[in-house]
Amino acid sequence: MDDRTPRTETVPDTGDAHDAGDAHAAHGAPDRPPDDMAPASRRAGRMWVTPKAADVVGASSTEDEKLLERRPSLDFLDTDPWRALRILAEFVEGFDAMAKVGPAITVFGSARTPRTDPVYEMARTIGRKLAQSGYAIITGGGPGAMEAANRGCREVGGLSVGCNIELPHEQGLNPYVDLGIEFRYFFARKTMFVKYADGFVILPGGFGTLDELTEALTLIQTGKVSHFPVVLVGSAYWAGMLDWFRGTLLASGAIDEADLAIMQLTDDPDEVVEIIKRFRDAGTGAQVDEAVPTAAGPRTVSEVTAARPTEAAPSRGQDASEA
Repeated sequence: MDDRTPRTETVPDTGDAHDAGDAHAAHGAPDRPPDDMAPASRRAGRMWVTPKAADVVGASSTEDEKLLERRPSLDFLDTDPWRALRILAEFVEGFDAMAKVGPAITVFGSARTPRTDPVYEMARTIGRKLAQSGYAIITGGGPGAMEAANRGCREVGGLSVGCNIELPHEQGLNPYVDLGIEFRYFFARKTMFVKYADGFVILPGGFGTLDELTEALTLIQTGKVSHFPVVLVGSAYWAGMLDWFRGTLLASGAIDEADLAIMQLTDDPDEVVEIIKRFRDAGTGAQVDEAVPTAAGPRTVSEVTAARPTEAAPSRGQDASEA
């Protein structure tokens, strides 16, 4: 016989290969076409991996093996799965702490507001008046306008809440917080601001305050949260932003009048309380003079109808309804 002629051997079919394949499928392995070159796959947690995939995803050993390793590497502390557990823990601890706070208003403002600034006293007065009306005060827990709102609330026996954030330059809780919660992640902290608030009061502030304002506006605009009052405090401070909203965003069709109507503007602490009470009463079905929040300030429906703004943007300090 020519040595180059391929030899064939008959191997008895014992059914072992078929049985092994059935056992493999029975344990949840994905169906694979028969292929003598295909590497064996195995389960790794909730995954099925080949040796190549195990190297890619770091599943070369079993979970028990890694758990029971006597001196594991500390690198796992910086991995995304471990980070996800910390994020989950922040939500759980935040929900546990905030669940029984009751009616509350979240107050935003600059951490850089000095105690000698009139805005500090305004925030303190608003915190006090809202607490006297039965609301807890939630802030970022820091200094400045946040401290002032917490301080006013606590001075009259209200519940003062601070959701503090870990920053490169440490921001500690102010001394007027009754219930303080520490967060590593902005998005977990911001969830607490929204989830447990019956309204937002926005005092003069910087990028952080603008971030919180625009997130609230977006959540209301897109229907992700029930409509609740968003009160801007400080007509002179916010005038330029509102002019731009109307003259650029509204004029270009990026927003409409209903979006501007989410906000109300005032300089009066008593009016802040009245706006929030009006929304509360409307939510309970009480008879109220329904208010339409506008960038010009709180107005009744009839007043807004009688004074529709034109397309031209109002000048700084001018009533938007007179534009």
